[in-house]
Amino acid sequence: MLLLTQFVALPLFLYARAYFAAGSAYFWPLAGFLLAGLNALFLSADLFNLYVTLELLGLAAVGLVAAGGGAQQVAAALRYLFATLVGSGIYLLGVALIHGAYGTVSIEMLTPLVHVDAPRAVWFAAGLMLIGLMLKTALFPFHYWLPPAHGGAPAPVSALLSALVVKASFYLILRLWLGPFAALTTAAAWLPAIMGSAAILWGSWRAIRALRLKELVAYSTVAQLGYLFLIFPLLGADQLALQAGGMQVVAHGLAKAAMFAAAGVVIQVTGRDAVADVAGIASRLPVTLFAFGLAGITLMGLPPSGGFLAKWLLIDAALVRGRWELVTVILAGGLLAAVYVFRVLRQAFLPPPSGERRRVARRPVAMLEWTAFALAAASVLVGLRGMEIVRLLGAGA
Repeated sequence: MLLLTQFVALPLFLYARAYFAAGSAYFWPLAGFLLAGLNALFLSADLFNLYVTLELLGLAAVGLVAAGGGAQQVAAALRYLFATLVGSGIYLLGVALIHGAYGTVSIEMLTPLVHVDAPRAVWFAAGLMLIGLMLKTALFPFHYWLPPAHGGAPAPVSALLSALVVKASFYLILRLWLGPFAALTTAAAWLPAIMGSAAILWGSWRAIRALRLKELVAYSTVAQLGYLFLIFPLLGADQLALQAGGMQVVAHGLAKAAMFAAAGVVIQVTGRDAVADVAGIASRLPVTLFAFGLAGITLMGLPPSGGFLAKWLLIDAALVRGRWELVTVILAGGLLAAVYVFRVLRQAFLPPPSGERRRVARRPVAMLEWTAFALAAASVLVGLRGMEIVRLLGAGA
């Protein structure tokens, strides 16, 4: 997670430097706080410190969404603020109950203490903490805040939020699930999988129906996050599901950063955000469209991308346990992703409406196009060396 954060943040900061050419008084300090919060979250070793880093991360993200100053952006930021404060508050209540039961919030000390005979307050605390983190991850049906926030923020902010911030709370869910709450969550393993399946289908359908380009990419995030929660009933000694989840986090982080960056180039150059207004950009913004297509390959799970490797490992883990229903959802999600990705690509190759052929009159800054392309290419090429990445998951064993 630390490596993913740095490898996504650095290109996006270069992208942001060109994107905010006129200057942005709020982006850089808030982005610095966001990066600090992410790094601290991945390194924290107790439940309360995790709460502090979650708050730092959430407030920085809300500030970045509102930094544009538009009415829609402020409204989306307020909705995001409500979601992140409610999620953090629910999580903190669970931490208080855990501390009251065991007198410690250290993850290492709690892991051997929590067992199936734990007091009811501990079971309640575990449920509260996981629900709070699911709200911050925007897992269906807690996703209501994500499309307005990610779809309305400036492109560099959308890319940071979708590629990294929502992954942080998923990381915490997985860390608690495999750590102190391992003895409590066995019976509930199918609940996140059911919610993840619903997220894949609902998010994909809304992406197919979206009218705005960034709204389409935002609903795609809702759908792709669903794959991460399919791993919970499949976790076991063979590590296949955990490897699939780790690979999906990396592949989706790179691809979604690239897709939002490419969408930002299109919107900045054309001045429009409607999917219908993408017509004609194939000949005018070929590098940007190629980057969008490469990122789409990863989301669809086509070889040799990192998304293909993640879905292959996930299908393998499901087949080992005879869970054909999960295999069906994974395959259906890939087909639905193809529909909304090719919807944009098809529109891009259509001729622009009469009278608008000169709409794209200026070239974008090269840094914007090539940063999006580099991130998209990385999401595809990572599949060729993916097993070296998933081996990092064994470092903490």
